[in-house]
Amino acid sequence: MSDARHMKLPRGERRRVLLASTLALTACNVAVGSQQGYEPVQPVAFSHAQHAGEFKIDCLYCHFGAERSRHAGVPPVQVCMNCHTQVKKDAPEVQKLSTAMDAGTPIQWVKVHRLPDHAYLNHSSHVAAGLKCQQCHGPVETMVRVQQVETMAMGWCLDCHRTTATAPDNWKKLAPPTDCSACHR
Repeated sequence: MSDARHMKLPRGERRRVLLASTLALTACNVAVGSQQGYEPVQPVAFSHAQHAGEFKIDCLYCHFGAERSRHAGVPPVQVCMNCHTQVKKDAPEVQKLSTAMDAGTPIQWVKVHRLPDHAYLNHSSHVAAGLKCQQCHGPVETMVRVQQVETMAMGWCLDCHRTTATAPDNWKKLAPPTDCSACHR
């Protein structure tokens, strides 16, 4: 009687199985989708160090979507121009904003923090729980050009959820989920 575990696969099929297995095992050692250290050049040289750091502009003033939406979003050019119609309006980078506003075209910002497509994150639940933006995004208020500081990998998120859930001052008010369906929908 033949055992299914010892069945011979055709040569081409063995190669496909070997390749798929190798890729799967290799992927296990890499944070899927990790862009840690990613620091792209943006179409407008915007300094978070100046705006959020020096001027103390709250993150939620520009990224207002984080309070009520899954996505924090990038601010429309009109938010920038709330100040820049009066302040530094002749600066070359502000002129890029002004030109975009006059043309009715959005600035094509390059996304820095990206989770894998199979992961779900809701910014508003994190903001409502009282988390500071820096807990996930690093010390943005010190960055001239924003970079992804953390891995944003599943294990990193779970470590935070577990630590937050067991912190003595949080155990009654916060219950961050650790089940798969919380982030994989």
